[in-house]
Amino acid sequence: MLLLLPPSETKRPGGGGGLRLASLRFPELADARRAVLRATRELAADGDAAVAALKLGRTRYAEVAKNRVLETSGVLPAADRYIGVLYGALDAATLPDSARARLGRHVVIQSALFGPVGALDGIPDYRLSHDSRLPGLRLKEVWAQPVAAVLASRRGLIVDARSRSYAELGPIPDRDDAVVLDVVSEDAASRRRALNHFNKHAKGELARAFALAGVDPQTPAEFVEWGDSAGFRLELDGRRLTLVTH
Repeated sequence: MLLLLPPSETKRPGGGGGLRLASLRFPELADARRAVLRATRELAADGDAAVAALKLGRTRYAEVAKNRVLETSGVLPAADRYIGVLYGALDAATLPDSARARLGRHVVIQSALFGPVGALDGIPDYRLSHDSRLPGLRLKEVWAQPVAAVLASRRGLIVDARSRSYAELGPIPDRDDAVVLDVVSEDAASRRRALNHFNKHAKGELARAFALAGVDPQTPAEFVEWGDSAGFRLELDGRRLTLVTH
């Protein structure tokens, strides 16, 4: 099973060692990764152009500087690098070793810079979003086809918990065991509404619970069954999976 998560704009600084592209999950994406890295470095050489293209304020040139040293700065496991609501709820650093190993096997994070990476893959601190404008390339055009091919080649259950914008950088295959996860809240009158902040929190809690569990669902129905046993209300309708919160 693969659980696909979005990245976070906010990231934990620091790390050790350096980037090793060959060690990232899905080595088939190496050429696309090099192309995006090259364009990101090229953009970072011009601070004014970079803050505009990355939609940063004029006081945030330090964010651009990160992109000049991507291949020499320290790395952290992706699940530890990203911070924010989802990753605060996941709290990967406090997972026991066995759960972190499961995280590494089953959780994939879709980044704008590297495409999908394993949760324990070492990545540097960087600044790039799904809609960033890079010289000479469009991220959707770079990522969508090769990532879709990579995901289609993986057999077994895929649960796509990415935000829509990041899902567009690599669509899941059109098959019964590849489902999209939505999060809604339901009030006492059974009225439902989509969430933003709590959407991310719920996805982080779900990912943490899955990492801690000793199961490996093979079908969407099995995932729903596990979720029910773990206290998550999941509803399956075709290829749409809904996590209902209160």
